[in-house]
Amino acid sequence: MTISHAFFDVGGVLATNGWDRNDRREASAHFGIDHDDYKRRHDEIVEPFEQGRLTLDQYLDRTVFIRPRSFTPEDFKKFMYQQSKPFPDSLAVARELCATKSVRMCVASNESEELSRYRMRLFGLAEIFDTFLASCWIGVRKPAPDFYERCVEITAGRAERSVFIDDREENIAGAAAYGFKVILFESAEQLRRALAALGLELNTQHG
Repeated sequence: MTISHAFFDVGGVLATNGWDRNDRREASAHFGIDHDDYKRRHDEIVEPFEQGRLTLDQYLDRTVFIRPRSFTPEDFKKFMYQQSKPFPDSLAVARELCATKSVRMCVASNESEELSRYRMRLFGLAEIFDTFLASCWIGVRKPAPDFYERCVEITAGRAERSVFIDDREENIAGAAAYGFKVILFESAEQLRRALAALGLELNTQHG
């Protein structure tokens, strides 16, 4: 069956994660804050944060700036944004697939709104992808079944004619359970081969 839709995770596939546990630990050390306290507060509100129910400022107010600090929220946000680095080889694969015009290109990520918008601009994702299905906009996070359902509903696709690409096994398992073809991302070259195995040849002149 011909693949009509491709859903790409961002963090771990096309770029570094937006704000993962290692980033948070580095931030704690850099700014001299109690990491255990920050981790506890983060874990309590990460779900509403990534589901778009808390702004970045509200997240920081409830995790970091619960007491006076020697640094500002802008200082902390700058540090957060600086952690985002692209994976050029993976982005090249996505561009090559986009250039074939054979599939609808979609992002399917667990990210907060401000970080998602920043990373869209930083990595030039709007030049590659037609549709952005970040958890902050659709109100649910992977691997909840509703996430995959909304991906299909919003794009008017069919799971069995779609491929879901992610670096986390639990997210891939959720997609597979919903009926998607799946690729557990390991490297850009492995992704290239896996897409070819699904009949998706790339336009290498546009990498």
